[in-house]
This record gives sequence, C-alpha cells and structure tokens, in this order.
Amino acid sequence: MATIPFHRVNVLTGVKGAMAIEDPVQYANQIKRSRRPLLILGRRVLEIELGGKSLLDYAIEIADASRAPICATAHVAKAMIDKGRKPESTYDVIEIVNFLKDPEWKGVKGEGNHDLVMFLGFRTDIGNQALSTLKHFAPHLRTMTLCKFYYPNADYSLPTILKDEVWKEFLDRLIEELKKGG
Repeated sequence: MATIPFHRVNVLTGVKGAMAIEDPVQYANQIKRSRRPLLILGRRVLEIELGGKSLLDYAIEIADASRAPICATAHVAKAMIDKGRKPESTYDVIEIVNFLKDPEWKGVKGEGNHDLVMFLGFRTDIGNQALSTLKHFAPHLRTMTLCKFYYPNADYSLPTILKDEVWKEFLDRLIEELKKGG
C-alpha cells in the first residue's frame, strides 16, 4: 500500500497531512472515540461491488455499527430507501461541508455538531476539495476517509489500496471491530 495521492496535483503542500492507517482496529478505535460521528456517502457507493456486496451495504453496516447518522449525497438517498433504510439527511457535498464548517451547527440530528466526519464513495477530486475545506475552515472536526485511495487533506486516510480484495478485507474487519463496541 502507498501513501501517494491518487491525483498527482494533490501533493501535501502544508505541514499537516493525513495519517495513513492500514489497521482496521486502529480505524475502529478512532471511530469509537467520537461522540457524534457522521458518515457522508457519495455516488460511487452505488457503483462499486466488493465480493458481490455493494459498497452501499458496507456503508450502512458501518453506520449502524458506529451509531453514525448518514448524510446521503447525489442519488444515494433513493437507493438507501429502496434498501429499507432512510438516511438521516440529504445534502449535496458542498452543502454539508458548509454546514460542518460552522462550529455552532447542531448536526444532522439536531444534537450538536459532529466531531468525526467519515467520507465514502466520492470521486477523489471532489473528496479532496471537501476535505481541504474542512481541514482549513473546520478545526473543530476530525475527518476520515474509508475509500481505497489516500487523501492527504483528511486527518485519517487509508493508504492507496490497489486490490479490491484488500479493501474488502479492511472493511469487513472494520465492521467486525465496530460491532465489538467499546
């Protein structure tokens, strides 16, 4: 696995870059420490399958195991409803990022702003721009990516994973660890 960004123009230009974490137990521990996690889903969760299981199914399992509400972007909300699960919010990625920048925002459930924001299923260029905005304008948040590419603007990111089997194994172990509670 490599910590090279998917887009060559996305090299780290500042002093703060994502901590690349390969261990699903460490990822799960970061998620478990959060009081109000949020999972933001992009359109690619509808396009990717890992071992016959959709990335949307993985996302729903991660949200359930981590008690994180889901913010559905693009066409994700309809697909979730078709699976019997209604997202807690539906915004486009720019809207949700703008809300998250405000430390006084009450969050998607009205219980207070989120302290950990996880991204899954975004095009890498859009994801990096959203993460860059939060990195610079939302110091009250920690950010995490669950995609198989390294995102230098996140706080925590997976290194770039070249094989889907390795990514699937990571997500399976992450869900298993989250279900253990703690």
